[in-house]
Formats: sequence, structure tokens, C-alpha cells
Amino acid sequence: MFVVVGVSGGIAAYKTVQLVRALVGGGHEVHVVPTEDALRFVGTATWEAVSRHPVTTSVHEDVAEVRHVALGTRADLVIVAPATANTLAKMAGGIADNLLGVTLLATTAPVVVAPAMHTAMWEHAATQENIATLRARGVHVVGPADGPLTGGDSGPGRMAEPDEIAAAALAVIQEADAAAAPASPAAQDLAGLTVAVSTGGTREPIDPVRFLGNRSSGRQGAEVALAAADRGATVRLVAAHVDEGVLAAAERHPLIDVVRLSTAAELETAMTDAAASADVVVMVAAVADFRVAEVSHEKIRKENGAAHLDLVENPDILAGLVAARRPGQTVVGFAAETARDDAELRERGMRKRARKGVDLLAVNRVDWDAGFEAADNAVLLIDGTDAVVAEAAGSKRAVADALWDAVLALR
Repeated sequence: MFVVVGVSGGIAAYKTVQLVRALVGGGHEVHVVPTEDALRFVGTATWEAVSRHPVTTSVHEDVAEVRHVALGTRADLVIVAPATANTLAKMAGGIADNLLGVTLLATTAPVVVAPAMHTAMWEHAATQENIATLRARGVHVVGPADGPLTGGDSGPGRMAEPDEIAAAALAVIQEADAAAAPASPAAQDLAGLTVAVSTGGTREPIDPVRFLGNRSSGRQGAEVALAAADRGATVRLVAAHVDEGVLAAAERHPLIDVVRLSTAAELETAMTDAAASADVVVMVAAVADFRVAEVSHEKIRKENGAAHLDLVENPDILAGLVAARRPGQTVVGFAAETARDDAELRERGMRKRARKGVDLLAVNRVDWDAGFEAADNAVLLIDGTDAVVAEAAGSKRAVADALWDAVLALR
């Protein structure tokens, strides 16, 4: 995907470096368009290094290629982060006095802005009117967050975190793609089925401020639920912790009921309840294998000496769902594994499928930059005979549709 990241002149620009890094790591082609003021906070060399593309602020460079128009017309997505009060005002007024302004006027792609400014500026009537104008034009607004600001003040105006912005922006694209997809006779091939899907990563509390968790964004499970609902199924989506924006489309879908929770114990209860009436159960959630034996009701402090955590095993939710499976019910599991190659991945998947007893297991390789927190995924689908019935790679929505194709084939 061709992504333009506009950067306006605010101290939060340093956080946008991580946003660009995440988008590039997700396999997207990212072009950074900073304003002149933005370069006073983060320089050209940094933007070129993280984006892997040349950076300019001028409409007078690459004139033969009409770069100032080409960026906007080629873009699949435009993100402005940070979006200062000045930039928001220019966007609302259609002012194009720099490369970013021209790019925004030239694009028909979805636009996502992440406001960042002092609380007084954010709450000013002019800024609120500009935000309302942009929302009315279809611009998506992420944040701002409420928290500490530069200079010691605190309040709304802090730019949302890079992972939140990335998740929200990618969700906007996925929603747009789904809306644009042509209807087909096969689009309702799950009509009449009731489906239970889990997603996200559980969080096991250590004390009031800490937890044991994992890097799951919840995006794959959300796409499994959306794909099922788009194909006619009635869906209960049980969500542990997910990245900001991941559930936005699911929560608006008329055939999806979203249940939010946190711990493995809560997930077990919710999935057991949802599975009782489901034709198909899909466990995508990344469940913590262990929890703290005794949760501290006060913050654990270094001044009290070294901390030692006693861990106990969480229940095996997937195995429990298989044990309670009704005749005719299909149970699908997900397994995230580190593996050297596909042969080892398949072997690990076969062993896990046998241990869990599921009808179908989707096994995918995870690493520091693969599987979790990535826009794409790649899975092997292993059935009850240990045969790889399908391999799917690409967007997480594409993987979700391949999964439902395999489920239908089993049923």
C-alpha cells in the first residue's frame, strides 16, 4: 500500500518516526511529507532513513514528475501526524501553501489525522469547528489523548501513540476495501450459521499498574469475525486487549456482537457461553499460558527489594471448548509458533492440533517483525488427518476468507 505520512511542526513529530517505522515494517511503501516547521523537530535525514524514500517540503522539486500532485493521486492512504492546530485550520480552509497542503487537496484516498497541541488550543472554538468540518468531509480523527504535555501541563491534546494511529488508519483502509468489494453469490455462504470468535491478547494482572501480556493486536481475529459476518453468519466476537481502532468496523457491523474483557479466566467464561449456541467456534485470541498466583493490591516497589513472581497455569480454553463440543459443531484453533522453516512449522502445528483435538488448526510463524502487530499474515491450515488443506498469505482479511473456505469444506 502507498502511504503518505504528513508531518506538521510539533514536538510530537518525534513519535511519528515510530509510526513510519511500523508502516514500513508492515510492508507498506511510505513517503513522508514534512512541513518546514516539522524539520525543526526531526530532520530530513531521519525521515529518509526510516521511510527509505527521498523527502522534500517543496512543490518546486521534481517538477517534471509533478510530484506535488503525484503523491496525492498515488496515495492509498494519507496520515497527518502530528496534526497541529495550524495544519488542521489549513486543511479545513483548503489552503495549499506547501507540499503537504497540495498533497491533501490532490488525494481521493482516506485521510487520517492525529491532532497534537496544547489543551487550550485543542479546546478553542476555532479548532473544534475545524475538526467538525474535517469530520463532515470524511476525515478520520485519532485522538488526541489526555495526558502530560510539553511544558509540564496536562490535559487533552497529546498525540495518540504510533501503534494506535497505525491500527486506526489500517482499519479505515480495511473498512473501505470491504465497502468497495462487489457482491457475489458466494458472499452469503455462511448465512444461517452462528459463530463464536475470540481475539486479542489476554492481560494477567501483577499489581494495579502491571500485567503479563503479549504483542497480539487482535487484528486477525477481528478480520475472521468481519469475514464471517460479511458472508452472512451471526457472530459473537469475544475480545481481550486489542490495539486502538481494530474493533471499529466490527462494532458497527449489524451481525456482530462484541464482548470486551481482559483476563484468560474472563475469556474462558465468555467463550464457553458463546460456544454453547455456536455452529463454529474459532479461537484466535492469544491467551496467556500463566497468571500470577497472588496479585498484589498495591504497586510492587523497588524499595521493597527484588520481586519474585509465582506463576500458575491458566486453563486450556481451546481444549475445554473441544471437550464440550456438540455434535455437528466445528472448532478451529490458531497457533503462533517460532520455526526455522515451513517443515518445522507444519510439524509443530500437527502436534498442537493433535493435543487440542480441533477440527482445523491455523498455524502461523511469528517473529519480532512477523505475525503479531503486522498488516499481513501467512498460515497453514491443518485438518484432523494432519493434512495441510490450504495455505493462505496476504492481508489478514484474505487469510480470514481462506479460513472460512476451509471451514465450509470441512462442514
